[in-house]
Amino acid sequence: MLIGYARISKGDDQSTAMQLRALKDAGCERIFEETASGGRWDRPELHRMVDQLRQSDVVVVWKLDRLSRSLKDLLHLLEKVQLANAGFRSLTENIDTTTPAGRMMMQMIGSFAEFERAMIRERTTAGLAQARAEGRVGGRRPKLNPKQRAEIADSVISGRKSAAEMARIFGVSQPTVSRIVAERRAYPTETL
Repeated sequence: MLIGYARISKGDDQSTAMQLRALKDAGCERIFEETASGGRWDRPELHRMVDQLRQSDVVVVWKLDRLSRSLKDLLHLLEKVQLANAGFRSLTENIDTTTPAGRMMMQMIGSFAEFERAMIRERTTAGLAQARAEGRVGGRRPKLNPKQRAEIADSVISGRKSAAEMARIFGVSQPTVSRIVAERRAYPTETL
């Protein structure tokens, strides 16, 4: 069975009329229609369609970006279609995974996506290494300086103030105060 999927983004002054006409002309017997962003996963009609796929069904879209705007998400969806022993067809890009040439095309797209992810990972790792070499450290800056941490630990341990009071005074959470106190008790001679 040919199953169509038509999508327009929310808030756009678009209509699915052109997509629906193309899907009907392609022979789709059932069409799932949705108004949602292609970058979101919470698309109930898309999930309903994927859940109902049976062997030898073919998912048909007017254009690849109607299924997903992200190549990673598109490949994930196509994997779900394949796991259901169904096929996929994009009318505009002329991709049809029910044919050997269409399967080869999707494998090439998947290879390019994998290569792109590897390049991004490599650039990120190199950038982090360069930042460390320059003495920059990632992460959030500490909210409390060593003097403030020492004051918190001393006040709570001596009993002058409670953990809740110190948390309120310094604008931190009680678990943060508890960690500072525990560190001081574990390492009383070190500066926090």
